[in-house]
Amino acid sequence: MSENSVIFTPEKSKKIALARLDLLNQWKEFRRKSDNKLQADYDFVNLHNTSNSYLFEILGKISRGTLHRWKNILNGTEDYTKLIPQYKYAKVDEYRTCLTAEEIKIFMGLLLHPNRLCIGKAVALTKYKLKEQGQSYIPADITFRKYANWFKKNNYDKWVLARDGEKALSDKVEPYIKRDASLLEVGDILVADGHVLNFNVINPFTGKPTRATLVGFLDWKSTALVGYEIMLEENTQCITSALRNSIINLDMIPKIVYQDNGRAFRAKYFTDDKGFTELGFNGLYSKLGIETVFARPYNARAKVIERFFKEFQEGFEKLLPSYVGSSISNKPAYLMRNEKFHKQIHNEYIPTIDETIKMIDMWLNFKNSQPCPNAPDKTIAEVLSERKRQNIEINTLDDLMFATEVKIIHRNGIRFLNCDYFDERLYGFKSKVLIKYNLFDLTNIKVYTPKGEYLCTAERVTETHPMAKLLGDVKDYEDYKQKIEKQRKLRRKTINSVKQYFSNEEVKFLETKMLEEKDENLIPVQTVFKSRLNGVQKLNSDFSVTKSDSKYLPPFKNNSEKYEYLIANDPSNSWITEFKNTKEYRLLYEENICENY
Repeated sequence: MSENSVIFTPEKSKKIALARLDLLNQWKEFRRKSDNKLQADYDFVNLHNTSNSYLFEILGKISRGTLHRWKNILNGTEDYTKLIPQYKYAKVDEYRTCLTAEEIKIFMGLLLHPNRLCIGKAVALTKYKLKEQGQSYIPADITFRKYANWFKKNNYDKWVLARDGEKALSDKVEPYIKRDASLLEVGDILVADGHVLNFNVINPFTGKPTRATLVGFLDWKSTALVGYEIMLEENTQCITSALRNSIINLDMIPKIVYQDNGRAFRAKYFTDDKGFTELGFNGLYSKLGIETVFARPYNARAKVIERFFKEFQEGFEKLLPSYVGSSISNKPAYLMRNEKFHKQIHNEYIPTIDETIKMIDMWLNFKNSQPCPNAPDKTIAEVLSERKRQNIEINTLDDLMFATEVKIIHRNGIRFLNCDYFDERLYGFKSKVLIKYNLFDLTNIKVYTPKGEYLCTAERVTETHPMAKLLGDVKDYEDYKQKIEKQRKLRRKTINSVKQYFSNEEVKFLETKMLEEKDENLIPVQTVFKSRLNGVQKLNSDFSVTKSDSKYLPPFKNNSEKYEYLIANDPSNSWITEFKNTKEYRLLYEENICENY
């Protein structure tokens, strides 16, 4: 016999049939003790209907005729199945209702609309449409509501997909795969993701409150957050720093990083960089020997770190005075409109990023003292301590984590992140090079040839005081002199290297020509002064060095430097007289000139 041929009988019906059989046996025994059978029947029925027995709770009131009908059904047997109520039971996928197919079509079309109408509104609109169509009989509201409730219970997948979409179907209905974390070891898999903090911190650049981003790496085995970084936005620098902290704290390089599918995590810096294939360089994870697995977009259940962030919000973020909530619906009372009481008693303390890191570290110590979900007999800290350390060398790690880019050498060195990086080895080159940089220390970059040969370590070029000699301090003036001397050194280097290609007369001519061209580069002069000049911020001078001078002078950065030189070495030079007649001279050397500006 197939499963489909078996008649389904609800447990309630079986219970009623057994109760009927028990009541018939009691009735037979009651009649056996009485001489007047008719009177015995009436007495038995009256006793049953007025009792509080278990059988009365199931069967309710009965009549003498009902007893005789049940007796005839049994026909001298004890087969209780003959007493099962002959109800017409609906199948799983069917529902008995007085609604017509057209009424159901109209009603469910409204109810399953993606705008998610409530049942009451769908019922009202259905009844209105039926009236407009001229239908005289309109079913009651309860009839529609019962059908809607039955449909939702028996077709929940269709209900969720139609009203909420595919993601809701995946999150609420579809079965999920349970993973056995006991098969892992500490450090096998790190799960990475970013989390926008639900409390304000002080922006270090503006001094104003803002919501920063925490990028964390969680060990799947121990469920411990082994490394994190807090920055104003989720970027490659933040992610790299968090990964570095994770490796240092674990003292081992993970085998796999299971991470978010966002743009920052998929940056060329982390994955195999196809742009540098011809140069033989790969991404960060490849250099460290880490396999990468990217989570499916908008699939939170696949990342165990999401559960950590929920606990982080409930156990840490909500305890801070600057907590603002994750959405409008769960923001704290002091942020509610027209809420005066809570605003008055609210603690307006907002932590800095450094203070936030200290508080998070304290909370993580507490978190790690709790039982580990993947090893209930141990704490998270105990499971974490069982890892196999690799004695990671931080300097070696940093070298491996250096990011790589192709750059072109310009006049002032290499332009990178809006800064110039220069070294004497770069002087005279104008070609492509490969730079490697550490996001944790951008004071210098390492420069390589396209083939990977090390050239130099270029230092970041600092800016110089506009008028170091006159308006700067000793440090400013010393910096200026060193840079001038470096320029002259490089220039002499070029001249000396070229001399071998020319005769003595040609070399002298070349030196003179270069000095002449250097002087021409000084015209015109534009100088910026600080607030010491009482509001004078920018001064343009049209005065220029001419070739009519009796001899060629060394190069000067500005007119004031040339003036100081000529006063000491050539006080009769005609240039001095011309310069004294300019506004620039009066501003620099006449004390009372500032009173007129």
